[in-house]
Formats: sequence, structure tokens, C-alpha cells
Amino acid sequence: MNKLHLLLIYSSKVVLEVYFVDKVFRQNSKVIYVLQGLLISYIVTALLLLLISFLMLKLELPSVVISGSINLTYIISAFVGGFFIGKKTELKKFMWGLVVGVFYFVILMMVSLIMSQAGSIQLGSLFAVFIISSLSGMLGGMIS
Repeated sequence: MNKLHLLLIYSSKVVLEVYFVDKVFRQNSKVIYVLQGLLISYIVTALLLLLISFLMLKLELPSVVISGSINLTYIISAFVGGFFIGKKTELKKFMWGLVVGVFYFVILMMVSLIMSQAGSIQLGSLFAVFIISSLSGMLGGMIS
């Protein structure tokens, strides 16, 4: 084998390796984007819940306003996470926003169940929060 033949084999091997590394990175980047979207969603959730706590401390808010503001927190947070991943992904933005919204709900419910002393959450409110967070994430992805 001459040097040119070896060089062609080596360069084609490098091209194939770069192609596969790029393909793996593109597949893994979606997972990274989902995790980043979830992190942003939970940062927004923490900030909004901190604001709600401050308002509860300073004002005498009725329970209807508190539960409505918590639902609004879910909507805004999932929307922001869906919007973020929609900006990062190029195709099927609504689907990736839905994925962030569903994972937002799953993590939220797992933490709620772990922290809950009573251990009973009403199925109707659980389903409502699932729909709220999923559709908000999807909407954020579609609008992005």
C-alpha cells in the first residue's frame, strides 16, 4: 500500500468518526436542552413561589387567590421551559415543549408526594395540573 492509499483510508475513517460523533452529539443535545428547559422552569417556579410567599406574608390573601396564583405559576413555568426548548430545537417544537411540560409535572408530583405528610392528593387536581403543565409547555414550544 502506498502512502496516498493509507492517507485516503485514514481520512475516510476520520470523516466517518466525525459524522458519528456529530450524530451522537445532536441526539444527546436534545436531552441536554430538555434538562436545561426543566432547570429554567424550576428557577421560574422558585421565583414565583417566593413572590407568592412574600405576598401572603404582607397581605391577607384568600385561599382562592393563592390556589389560582399557584396554578398561574405552573402555567408560566411550563410555558417558559417549552419556549426555551422550542428556541433550541428546530423541528417539532410543540412536541419538545410537551415533553418539557410532562417532565415538569412528573418531577413536581414526585417532589410533592415525597414532601406531603398526608400522602393523599386529589385525582382531579392532579389531572388538572397535568393538563395545565403539558399544554403550557406545548404552547411555549409552538410560540417560540
